[in-house]
Amino acid sequence: MGGTVNSIYNNLSFALNLQTDAFFRLQEQAATGSRINRASDDPSAAYRVLGLNSQKRTLEGYMDTIGQTMSTLEISLTIIEEMVSALADAKVHVSQIASGIHGEGGRETVAEGINNTLEQMVSLANTQHMDEYLFGGGATGSAPYAVERTDGNITSVTYQGSFEDREVEIAAGVQSSAFYVGDEIFRSDSRGEIVFLGDTGAQAGTGTSSVRGDTWLTVTGSAGDYSLSIDDGLTTVNTDGTDTNLVVTDSRTGQVLYVDTTTITAAGIDMVRAPGTYDAFETLIYVRDILNNEKGLSDDQLDELRVASMESLEEVRSYLADKSASVGSRIGFLEVLKGSVEDMKFGTQDEGAMLQEADIAQIAIDISRQQILYQMSLSVAGSLMSMSLLDFIR
Repeated sequence: MGGTVNSIYNNLSFALNLQTDAFFRLQEQAATGSRINRASDDPSAAYRVLGLNSQKRTLEGYMDTIGQTMSTLEISLTIIEEMVSALADAKVHVSQIASGIHGEGGRETVAEGINNTLEQMVSLANTQHMDEYLFGGGATGSAPYAVERTDGNITSVTYQGSFEDREVEIAAGVQSSAFYVGDEIFRSDSRGEIVFLGDTGAQAGTGTSSVRGDTWLTVTGSAGDYSLSIDDGLTTVNTDGTDTNLVVTDSRTGQVLYVDTTTITAAGIDMVRAPGTYDAFETLIYVRDILNNEKGLSDDQLDELRVASMESLEEVRSYLADKSASVGSRIGFLEVLKGSVEDMKFGTQDEGAMLQEADIAQIAIDISRQQILYQMSLSVAGSLMSMSLLDFIR
């Protein structure tokens, strides 16, 4: 009989402990508002909640990256738009010179203004954001453009940044870059036919020249013994005037110009234009030098070159305007993507909340039920444990 009494007691204690645990668990859920306070409460749902929380953090990371990328691109867009405006103003001033609105003093003033625009353009191209250069491609730690000066004025601007983008993941399987390769932004690359402007009579040869933008071709000597140079006389190439495809090389850059020398009639200086290859900085340098008549050209040739300068400025301005639209389009894409990622994050968050949050109304009902059940169990336990020896004897 002792075994029977012990068995009854153990069973009652076990049942009461189970009900107590259930009651405390309901009270904890009511207090925290959470249905899952530990993995053991619902292992399957807890595992799912952990996965959703991890996904939410990943999406938040993507949103931060997209936000930072958009911020950087917006600054780049502002800079490019400033450059477009500066080039448009430069073109207007040159057109006023070409149309004769300004006299000699005005020409010098415009040349000084072009020089100031050049300084501004280089400074903008070397802009930093968060200690990173915007237009150096993947090389964001150093200034992408270096300048050479003569008597304080910029005579050459060289790109020394990276030619590769630095891409980051902005969403699952989606990459983008906030840092542009400056050489692709500020220099067009759709080469057209070479054009010679000047009085020497030189024409383009049959080879594909690699000179870019505007180049000065210097022809010295006389018929049957001409010397040609495109690096301001640092190196020359001689011809007797019978070469139809003479190679003239710039010793500073390695660029080549193919010249048909059979049409040369006089010594002099020609401007060689390579449409579709203009660089924003070199273009401004040439425009400034033309306005200052650095080469000592005739008035007629200067007038011709000023008109050509407007075409060069317009090509660069138009190219930069297209790039501005491209950057704006990328910002728009990122804005839409950010909205989509944000929606995904909210969806993930809501799903996790639905799994984890407790139904307070249902818990209140369950607590009330559990209290009644517990009281009934206590009553039954009291009756069983109050049995005396006489009850067993009977």
